[in-house]
Amino acid sequence: MCIRDRPEAIARVPEELARRHGVLPFKVEQGRVYVATANPVDAVALAELTESCGAIGLMVAARPSIERSLDRTYNALDHADAAIAAFGLMDDSADFEAASTRAAVDESSPIVKVVNQIIVQGVRKRASDIHIEALEHAVRVRYRIDGALTEAIQLPSKMSSPIASRIKVLADLNIVERRRPQDGQFSTEVDGRPIDIRTSVVNTIHGEKVVLRLLDKTRSLIGLEQLGMPDDLVQRYLSVVDVPVGMFLCTGPTGSGKTTSLYATLTEIQDDTRNVVTIEDPVEYEFAGINQMQVHEAGGFTFADGLRGTLRQDPDVILVGEIRDAETARIAMQSALTGHLVLSSLHAVDAVSALHRFIDMGMEPFLVASAVNGIMGQRLLRRVCDACKEPITPDPAQAAMVERVLGTKADQWMQGVGCTQCNHTGYLGRIGVYELLRVNDEIRTLISERGSHHALHEAAARDGMRTMQSEGFALVNAGVTTFEEVQRTVYAPLDEMVFDETVSSKKHRSTEATTNGTVPAGETNPADADEQDKVGAAR
Repeated sequence: MCIRDRPEAIARVPEELARRHGVLPFKVEQGRVYVATANPVDAVALAELTESCGAIGLMVAARPSIERSLDRTYNALDHADAAIAAFGLMDDSADFEAASTRAAVDESSPIVKVVNQIIVQGVRKRASDIHIEALEHAVRVRYRIDGALTEAIQLPSKMSSPIASRIKVLADLNIVERRRPQDGQFSTEVDGRPIDIRTSVVNTIHGEKVVLRLLDKTRSLIGLEQLGMPDDLVQRYLSVVDVPVGMFLCTGPTGSGKTTSLYATLTEIQDDTRNVVTIEDPVEYEFAGINQMQVHEAGGFTFADGLRGTLRQDPDVILVGEIRDAETARIAMQSALTGHLVLSSLHAVDAVSALHRFIDMGMEPFLVASAVNGIMGQRLLRRVCDACKEPITPDPAQAAMVERVLGTKADQWMQGVGCTQCNHTGYLGRIGVYELLRVNDEIRTLISERGSHHALHEAAARDGMRTMQSEGFALVNAGVTTFEEVQRTVYAPLDEMVFDETVSSKKHRSTEATTNGTVPAGETNPADADEQDKVGAAR
């Protein structure tokens, strides 16, 4: 049920009262305030609503629908105006800096209220990150929702330093240090939910920029079937990770769901007969029955330190949150080669590029070939909003590209026109797209011989790997996402697009030309491909 709220009804019911009793005001008619509720026989709620609003009317609706609408209806930033006005009354004299610093620690100060409201609204909007940016004439606050940044509010420029100072206080950072980047962490509670917040502060030409990563501790762990993988891919995936030794990697940019995939993997393979240890920065999910360690680099405890300590704890499965440096890569690889199953993530453009990334870190190719069992590249695509989607006729050029990649004609696609449920973006929620590279004998040989990106890609395709681009285009044809979203999110250079188009025919082609050292027309020279690989690894 879609509940359409009206401003006059919202003004009559205070937010605290609406949230406490789970009611949503949606209209005023003949002096009576009508509210949606999931519990129309709640006598306490009815009494308080009547006392606050006078005559009331009721409509029954599902609790989840009401809660979603409450988050859209009551914008925490709407209450920021009074705090901003109060802050504006502060003296702009030479003592302003000292006064704003004192305000950062005073829980009753306007700046504390503004920061709290920014965080509360970010959580309610399902933001993964909050960006607070010092511009020349303003402070811009943006939320990353479903992978895309959306501006929430602009504040006066003189609030930049006090906001940064307040966040430094919360994260226990050095409040006077403004030259060097600082990272920290703190916890809070929003609407009864515990939220962990990772903090990054860097200096820019107009002031300090703050980025907050929001981690909802109430999120439950999910299994592979909930990641959006096709059934056949799930079976291929399990064939790689359900082994006692070796290394499995998830690759992708920040925010692409790598940690979620690794935890989903643990839900499939963890049992009481295995000692499972994780080393993370930070611990994003609490997983019952396993041993979780948190990296603290400022205190001298790194991923490499955690790995060395873990190897003395008789582990069967080791999850390393991220391989960031050569030392961690070396120890993780040695662990995989000495009888342990190692799960980890790595920043790389795609699955094949992760192999070159390891080699660029100084790992010997034959060790990479021996240790790595498989690599999964992944991205998260925004879903078309179900509430406002409508069919569209594909652009001919776009449809032709999809047809070349998939070999399937596109008749009709879907597009969101924008509504209150999706904040007028046309998208609501995300779905994963994946490519799974299984390291078979052919690929091990190519790795040992420092094979090119193109050669490894071809070998993976012969083993059944489908690219993230082709998986994304399949979702476009199914009406789940849009062509623009696939192009925005999935890295797909032109040579890979051509490769996808022709891979089926290449499966049946002779490889004689390649083995003789010649390069067939239209294909990439291995020397050129190697250069491209270095560029890809650096991205």
